[in-house]
Amino acid sequence: MAHSSKDSHPCPVSRLMAVLSGPWTMYILWVLSTQGATRFGALKRLVEGISTKVLTERLRLLEQEEILYRHYEPTVPPQVTYGLTARGLELCTVLDQLNALAESWYSISSKSQAIALGCYKPPSP
Repeated sequence: MAHSSKDSHPCPVSRLMAVLSGPWTMYILWVLSTQGATRFGALKRLVEGISTKVLTERLRLLEQEEILYRHYEPTVPPQVTYGLTARGLELCTVLDQLNALAESWYSISSKSQAIALGCYKPPSP
């Protein structure tokens, strides 16, 4: 998806939904919101089942939309880390609400089970 969502979605809600409804996008954002800045390889492991190609496409789109940032460290091998920008952090409230709804609907019975599944985010102080 090389083009910007600006091109075909003049309505802000339509544009945001086009960005967020892409395959794996919400899950990537959830992982980054719960894990913090994460290197590409770790992100690929945390988002089980995603291909390298799709992860790269999603990350590029989210970076283009200024929802996340990409930090490149020119080491051997190169280190690329992704994290949420201020704009991306604004989504955390929505992601937390979706998590609460998912737990309610699918009744994760205990905190330890949620932690084991990678779905638990401790409450903010």
